[in-house]
Amino acid sequence: MERRDLTLMAIIALGLWFLAAAAWAQPAPRPVALVESDTIRLADLFENSGPQGGVSLGAAPGPGRRIVIEAAQLATIARMHGIAWRPISGQERSVVERPGRPLSRDEILDGLRTELVRLGMDAESEIEIPGFSPPLVPIAALAQIVIEAPHFDPQTQRFSATLAVLADGMASQRQRLTGRAVTTVPVIVATRRLAVGDVVQPSDARPIRLRAERVRPGVADRMEQVVGQQLRRPIATELPFHTADLSPPHLVARNGAVTLVLEAPGLTLTAQGRALEAAPRGALVPVMNLASRTVVEAEVIGPGRVRVAMGAVPMAQR
Repeated sequence: MERRDLTLMAIIALGLWFLAAAAWAQPAPRPVALVESDTIRLADLFENSGPQGGVSLGAAPGPGRRIVIEAAQLATIARMHGIAWRPISGQERSVVERPGRPLSRDEILDGLRTELVRLGMDAESEIEIPGFSPPLVPIAALAQIVIEAPHFDPQTQRFSATLAVLADGMASQRQRLTGRAVTTVPVIVATRRLAVGDVVQPSDARPIRLRAERVRPGVADRMEQVVGQQLRRPIATELPFHTADLSPPHLVARNGAVTLVLEAPGLTLTAQGRALEAAPRGALVPVMNLASRTVVEAEVIGPGRVRVAMGAVPMAQR
């Protein structure tokens, strides 16, 4: 008895499985269909479309675009191709999407720059195109970019051109480009935060170009203006150096020990002293002779070394 019950249950389960499989195998529209080619096939719209799945229904949307196929149109397509499906609620729909990738903005601007420079634009100018968005092409397609009918006005720095994009799997695209060329100037900026008194090293600065309209007078534009100089004010990363904030580095420190050098024909005398001010090479600084306690004016000639002129008159005695 128990064996017959088990057999009956197995038959029922198998029948239910066949019913479910049959229902599962019924054609049904896909809510979202991703299409990578330039045509829409029957199998893109309907699951379990059978041997006719490869039939082409028409052109796919452009790269990055979509179209919506409503229930009535889906029913017409199913009827025309012998697909056993009918809408139930009338709300069924299929959204057909075609993935796309944007072209490189830099590649487009480089091609445009070449044409505009040929027409008289400064090669270092920045190209400004308000509202420009690179066009989309099929993901796997190789695209060709062509700049057509470029025009540039040197007086107003305004330009116009037509961007043509050709790629396999899509119709050629054309887009009107209009904008202006913005003059740029070289600027030296800090690569890291620097404090007052820091001496700028080659790795602390780098050259860039900024719009001329954003650069104030007195900004350093050459590396030699900056490297080896000492900061009078702190500077943050990526901010430009101002020449007024730079000075030659101090070779003697305020209240630092120095060697006084007195030179005369055939004679050199040295003494120990203390600088009363910080100063760079070539500057005159008051220095106290530690032996005599007199203060003389001396020229900084090297790190911790100052030179006293023969016959120099003491400035004070302490």
